[in-house]
Formats: sequence, C-alpha cells, structure tokens
Amino acid sequence: MSVRIGAKVPNSGPLPTEIGIAEMAGTLERAGFESLWVSDHVVLPEEIESRYPFAADGRATWATSTPYLDAVVALALIAAATERATFGTAVLVLPLRNPVVVAKQAASLDVVSGGRLKLGVGAGWLAEEFAALGVPFESRGTRFVEAIATLRAAWTGQLSEGVLSLPTPAHDVPVLVGGHAKPALRRAGSIGDGWLGQQSLDAIDTAEIEAARGAIESAARDAGRDPGALQVVLRIVDSAGRSDEVARLLPALAAARVDEVIVDLDWSGGDHAADFERLAGAVA
Repeated sequence: MSVRIGAKVPNSGPLPTEIGIAEMAGTLERAGFESLWVSDHVVLPEEIESRYPFAADGRATWATSTPYLDAVVALALIAAATERATFGTAVLVLPLRNPVVVAKQAASLDVVSGGRLKLGVGAGWLAEEFAALGVPFESRGTRFVEAIATLRAAWTGQLSEGVLSLPTPAHDVPVLVGGHAKPALRRAGSIGDGWLGQQSLDAIDTAEIEAARGAIESAARDAGRDPGALQVVLRIVDSAGRSDEVARLLPALAAARVDEVIVDLDWSGGDHAADFERLAGAVA
C-alpha cells in the first residue's frame, strides 16, 4: 500500500515572513511533496488554560505570542505558487466561522487551483479562543455538524431556495474531520470523507490509528455510506529534521492503512528533496 507524502507549510512564527509561504510551497512541490498543509487559529490567549488534546499531559507548550497568518490566505498563496500538489487545512476550526463564507472560500480556492483542495476541519479545543470570538464553546459539536451540512449544500450551487452560492468547487472537496475523541471519529465516518489525526513522532501509536480507522468505517456503515471511500491522514508533529525516523515508521503506518502523512520539515538548511526521496522510498 502506498502512502502519500505531505508536508506542513509553516503559517505561524517567523518563517512566513522570513522565507515566505509561496516560496516554501514552491520549494516543497519541486522537492516532490504531494500535499501541502497549514494550521489554524484565529486568536490565542496569552496563557492557555484549556487542555491540549494532543499532548499526554494536556499542556500546549508553544508560544501564543507567535504571529499566526490566516489559514485561507496562506492556502491562496500556496495555490498560486504550485501546480501539482494538493493543499489543505490541518485543521480549520470550523465552529468559529460562518460556514457559508467558508464554503465560498473553499470553492474559490478549489476552482482557481484546478481542484486541489482538501478541507481538514475540527470542532476546536481552545475554550479561550471561542470566548474571545463570542462563540459558545459548549455547543461547538452541534455547530460543527450543522456547518458541514451547510458546506455541502453551498457546494451544490443552491444554498437554499432562491439563494445561489457560486462558483461550485472544481471537484468534490474532501472534508476530513480532525480530533481523536469518539464524537470526532463518529463524525469523520458519518458526515466526513475521512479522518485527519495527529500524533507526535515520539509517540506514534499504530493501534490507536487502526482503532480510529475501525471506528470511522463503522460510523460510515451505520450511516449507509461506503467505508472504503474514507481517507485516513496523519499529521506527524515534532518531526522536523527527522525524516529518517519517519521513514522507518512508514511501513507500519501503511500497514495500519494510513493513506497520507503530513510531516514537519527543517527550514534551517535541510535538503527537502532528500527528505522526500527518503520518505517516498520507504513505502515504494
């Protein structure tokens, strides 16, 4: 089984201005990477009290004072700088946004790129961010489900009776649901087109991935959908400068039926073409 090799394009910190989103995206596509991804936060609190779901101790350790470029703007730059690679969000915090506007942005990106968008979306975990935007944190799950329904309605071109939403996407935009909780996995299979998980390179757990694949396929069957059509994408954090370690893990991830990985890269002088060849060769 082959695994697509994707990379995170940093849209936070100094690199988006020191190197540039477009320059990084072009470099990665020329190196061979098949997909390019950005992350998302609208605002960040000076101090995080919410539990970070992707760390064993629940603590987010990154600096919240780091500048964070808007994810959709970053994707527009990536779309313009590339021709072949797919691109997407890992993940967009959907309940914070008007879903009709998101549908318009996504359709526009898909059209101008010739059908290369993948939309990773999550319900969100940072209560302080919801509070700052005046969005109820407790109802984010309901808002998330309703938002995906709105996206799909808008992408038909007919948002509601008498209301058009154009252009329609150039292809069926995959909606990948992020999160590791049971509700997230259920939504990934019942209303999404797959799952976008996240693990640290130092704590790769193929048993968790296999269980997640089983959960989303079960949810798809319960919803009368084809489980074989679902994608599993895994973002591997803490992997910059460690492509050799990722490569050693890729056969096990392929056996766990991971369709695509997203890796971090070293931008302080790393050889990205060599990184890609090392990773692609591990699952050739």
